[in-house]
Amino acid sequence: MKLSNKDILGSGGYGTVYRLMINDTTTFAVKKLNKGNCERDRGFERELNAMGDIKHRNIVPLHGYYIAPQFNLLIYELMPNGSLDTLLHGKSSKQETLDWATRYKIAVGAARGLSYLHHDCIPRIIHRDIKSSNILLDQNMEARVSDFGLATLMEANQSHVSTVVAGTFGYLAPEYFDTGKATTKGDVYSFGVVLLELLTGKRPTDESFIENGTKLVTWVTFPSIKLNAIIFISFSNQFLNVKEIVEGTREEHAIDDALECFPLEEVKKVFNVAEKCLESDPSKRATMAE
Repeated sequence: MKLSNKDILGSGGYGTVYRLMINDTTTFAVKKLNKGNCERDRGFERELNAMGDIKHRNIVPLHGYYIAPQFNLLIYELMPNGSLDTLLHGKSSKQETLDWATRYKIAVGAARGLSYLHHDCIPRIIHRDIKSSNILLDQNMEARVSDFGLATLMEANQSHVSTVVAGTFGYLAPEYFDTGKATTKGDVYSFGVVLLELLTGKRPTDESFIENGTKLVTWVTFPSIKLNAIIFISFSNQFLNVKEIVEGTREEHAIDDALECFPLEEVKKVFNVAEKCLESDPSKRATMAE
């Protein structure tokens, strides 16, 4: 198995991911984790423990692993359409804007994957790092939840798992940041942030938020969003232009400018779901099954 620098797909604190082509029809994504760092070694073990028996259409499948003296390898199915983060925020001039139907499909797929982890796995799995760069897209633009390096297993009789706070700034639930207690409701909060990303086209760490001392969750003020369906009642279908739908001050800038049209009811539905996911009180926050 030869991994070359020209085949690097991405890299970070977790290690490096390579494209590995076996033949014309078989290609894998190989995550290489160098040994010598205790947290990285624990991440490898967590990922193996979490992914060992998982088979779900919205989870990236693990095909194998390899342990060597100096490094560990995790071998995944390659997702040809990359990450949601790249598709939403990439700078390529050739890149097409994600239309509403695709965004909605991705949101539903990611929700199904997370629901499976929280409610159908034994023990339950808390991902702890749900974000747009960890939602990958297959050849059919189906969402696949990926990167279980921070995943925590939770037995049926547990309400939380105490951990060192880890994850990505902008996606962390406030109670997890304050207490270090990981719960499935923390993943729900992170998923709510991803929904706002799909709606607004903005990262939670967008420079404009940092400059203004705010963040994505507080920038979108749910109670004051009003979708105007009266003025444009003459439209024969449910697809309206963004600027014709949203009224208000700050909220007229909330929806991604790149979205030219979308079904009104679906947009309202996604805003409502995001609001339930982002409840500040985790006991009032929706579950992924809901």
